[in-house]
Amino acid sequence: MRWLPRSASRLLAATAAGLCALLVAGQAAAQSLIRDTEVEGIIREWADPVFVSMGLNPSDVEVLLVNDGDLNAFATRGRIMGVNTGLILRTKNPGELLGVMAHEAGHIKNRHTLRDGAQNAGRQPMIMSMALGALAIAAGAPDAGAVLIGSSGYFGTLGALHYMQSQEGEADLTGARALEGAGLSGKGLVDFFENFRAQEVFSDDRRYPYFRSHPLSSQRIESIRRYVEEQPHYGVRDTPERMAQHALILAKIHAFMDPPATTLRAYPSSDTSLPGRYARAIAWYRNGQTEQALTAVDALIAGDPTNPYFAELKGQILFEEGRPAEAVVAHREAARLMPEAPLLRINLAHALIQTNDKANLEEAISNLKYATVAENDNTMAWRLLSQAYASEGKDGEARLASAEYYFAAGQEDQATQFALRARSMLDPGSIEWRRAVDIVLASGATPADLQDLDRRDAARRPTTLN
Repeated sequence: MRWLPRSASRLLAATAAGLCALLVAGQAAAQSLIRDTEVEGIIREWADPVFVSMGLNPSDVEVLLVNDGDLNAFATRGRIMGVNTGLILRTKNPGELLGVMAHEAGHIKNRHTLRDGAQNAGRQPMIMSMALGALAIAAGAPDAGAVLIGSSGYFGTLGALHYMQSQEGEADLTGARALEGAGLSGKGLVDFFENFRAQEVFSDDRRYPYFRSHPLSSQRIESIRRYVEEQPHYGVRDTPERMAQHALILAKIHAFMDPPATTLRAYPSSDTSLPGRYARAIAWYRNGQTEQALTAVDALIAGDPTNPYFAELKGQILFEEGRPAEAVVAHREAARLMPEAPLLRINLAHALIQTNDKANLEEAISNLKYATVAENDNTMAWRLLSQAYASEGKDGEARLASAEYYFAAGQEDQATQFALRARSMLDPGSIEWRRAVDIVLASGATPADLQDLDRRDAARRPTTLN
């Protein structure tokens, strides 16, 4: 699993995207952003047509998967949508999850303003994380990644946000219309609300966070029910393929989030379904039963050798067992099966670097360059690229990659310092040299400042007497 970033400009506007889980300090220790190519792909496959139907460009909507057991979701400025794992796990089918996402997209589309702390929330830095090894930190494995930006107050601020009842109705209607426009039923949205109808009678301290910020009422439920029941696609139901995808998402999240013993009870050996076998393989790996986990993964691969995520999981298990050379083989296969996935490329590069074989560095660098083009605010990719270049003795390129690392993380001072060092080592006029200059200028420096710096550096250099 892996999960999170997309573009530096969006990051600087307080966005983050980027299933490895990264834990953050303090109160947010249980709240982190997670990334997983497989889960992200399924959810975006479902949601993007709804965004298009709503008139949103899917590439402009950042969907964050939040490692938190509370039932919650949110939308905030910058076209950011967050969905807690706790909410995903409480949905009974794809329609319910997609209904919630359509509703949140409705807030984005309608530019709704959250009350009680919305202004502060808009200015809080997002937690940004990038990790390798499918929730490896949550599983206790070291060096799976590092928190690059953390704000324990961010999620706390989100808890104080509150939509007006009128905005909730508008988001319901906008979401239901978008579902209909995409040829889908809005029944899942109604069913989700119906499942939690009792929330309206609870006091705030007893309600799920989602219903504290999204006030629910019987009138609201009945209003949206009447609308969706009148639509031509109301009778459309989730396909067997989508139901299977939903079951797989739930199994994967449970397997990585729950204690292994809990997973093995929920998915006993009598469960021969794909989600059951997948969940057990992950649980055994997290429980330190490496050989049993590898045997289970090999059986999954034998059943579907074209599935990149099974190869990814095998590579992750081997990598975290300290067997990077074997992990390279599995990660190469995952990247071969899905070459367009930057996270899979990063996994491969990480394993290549950890072999400590200089012959593997060029392959690692090639994959990391691809990943940083695809996700130029992916801090893990920049960190690994800096490490690979340093191992090759390319100090200028290594410092530039470090500058990109800090730039993506929003740490402007450090980015500028590394960019200045890179600039002094790179060939003037080269693409890399120009990028270093761009980072320095982005900090507020001017071309005149750089010229003055060059003059002072030249004056400090010792003269050679003939």
